[in-house]
Amino acid sequence: MYSIFEKIRNQIETVIKNAVSAAVAKGKLPDIDLPPVMIEKPREEAHGDFSTNIAMQLTKQAKKAPNQIAHVILEEIDYRDTYIVRAESAGPGFINFFLNNDWLYENLALIDQRKEHYGEVDIGRGEKVMVEFVSANPTGPLHMGNARGGALGDCIAGVLEKSGYDVTREFYVNDAGNQIEKLGISLEARYLQQIYGEDKVPFPEDGYHGEDIIDHVKEYIKQYGDKLVSVPSDERKKALIDYALPENLKRIKDSLSRYGINYDVWFSESSLYDNGDIDETINILKQRGYIIEKDGAVWLNGEKAGLEKDEVLIRQNGYPTYMAADIAYHRNKFVKRGFSRVINLWGADHHGHVKRMKAAMEAIGVPSEKLQIVIFQLVRLYRGGEIERMSKRTGRAVSLDDLLDEVGVDAARFFFNMKTAGSHLDFDLDLAVEQSNNNPVFYVQYAHARICSILRKLAEEGITRKAIEDIKISLLTQPEELALMKRLAALPEEVAAAAETLEPSRLTRYVIDVASDFHSFYNACRVKGEDDDLLQARLLLVDSTRLVIKNVLSIIGINAPEKM
Repeated sequence: MYSIFEKIRNQIETVIKNAVSAAVAKGKLPDIDLPPVMIEKPREEAHGDFSTNIAMQLTKQAKKAPNQIAHVILEEIDYRDTYIVRAESAGPGFINFFLNNDWLYENLALIDQRKEHYGEVDIGRGEKVMVEFVSANPTGPLHMGNARGGALGDCIAGVLEKSGYDVTREFYVNDAGNQIEKLGISLEARYLQQIYGEDKVPFPEDGYHGEDIIDHVKEYIKQYGDKLVSVPSDERKKALIDYALPENLKRIKDSLSRYGINYDVWFSESSLYDNGDIDETINILKQRGYIIEKDGAVWLNGEKAGLEKDEVLIRQNGYPTYMAADIAYHRNKFVKRGFSRVINLWGADHHGHVKRMKAAMEAIGVPSEKLQIVIFQLVRLYRGGEIERMSKRTGRAVSLDDLLDEVGVDAARFFFNMKTAGSHLDFDLDLAVEQSNNNPVFYVQYAHARICSILRKLAEEGITRKAIEDIKISLLTQPEELALMKRLAALPEEVAAAAETLEPSRLTRYVIDVASDFHSFYNACRVKGEDDDLLQARLLLVDSTRLVIKNVLSIIGINAPEKM
């Protein structure tokens, strides 16, 4: 059993089915084909522990009002051998269930049994899923958009892994096409400027203006001098690209590794040209009737694909467009490598590309719903209430490395996962380094460290936790104890919901709530100084909280310190 909620849902479903059958047998309801019983937690605690709308689902078959059906079901419900102590109808026909505390005590035993695996579920059942994220052009350092996309993508992958999916993390290296040509032009101009002077060599307006381009050519000149001055332009650009591109990729890999992100696959765009994937994909589109030729170019037929206009795939000069490479790349994912689902994280500026790519998937014979796109919004950095655009250290645009230097990996990953991907994010640099309860990552990590300190000090006094079967868990009856136990019981459900919605921010909010409930419990309920039975029960609750906080932080790639 992964979650105590599974057992509760099974109990409620069973008592509902039995009650409906009894009502039918007594003629209170006509013969009914019972649909799946939907069970959820009410938003307000006063409405019980669980609720179902089954009475509203049966109105057509029963030819009665929902509240009448609910009343009939309640008359026939048998609670024996369940956690249910009572049920009542509410509103237009909801049936609300109130449980005894046994499920909470049983869940503490489940946490003790599963330990570091508590919270894992198996809704994925081994489904092969790829999460492709960051995939920044290898033409410069990683920026704030990459930083947010990286944290979101890695946490989505982590949540899916804990939900039973076979997950591959992938970075798509854009090492072909326009951006590489532009990199070569930019490097060449900066190289010649270093040799002849900036005023002697114009820099292209649409070139890459970053300081890293100048850094690259200075390093190249330091190693190889001016040997490229006299060679043809194409040869010069190729030599500079061959030098700078691996350097950029190494920096990107190092930055992401430092950020706690390690990819299973670094997929090269240029391999699509080398292995014939692009040509093969164009031919498949032709065979399926999605290709038209006009103006000397090859186009995706927009009308047939359900798009507003045709899309160029092969230019007049014979070179494939980014769109062609992207379609071939996704065909490689689905058809050649057999992923049943692909999740891409894209910045808000790619929003318009979503419909095109989904249409392209249908055109190559892949159901579009298999491709899921998570669009994430922009990040604004704030310091002292003012927007921060430049690094204090370098005077350049703030990069991922600058951010990690300033606030650390844990704060960066936690803050980037505090809001849903579709929300704009204001990142408060001052708050991220503040060592107070106002800083959410500090607040959560401090809760974990505080628990470890409690356990450590008790152990020094010879007080350690007994085996679960020797602990009287039912002594935990205080409101703060019950609230904390209910929160801990929700972890598997939160993991499953985060996986289904692709929103790991649920877990960030959840672990803040766990820390808050723990602090409330610990302020209200002594551990040391109580009689041994109650001490042991509370010690179990404290240790269970430690495990839950640690497990959540592990999923989102954040340390759980034992001392602070």
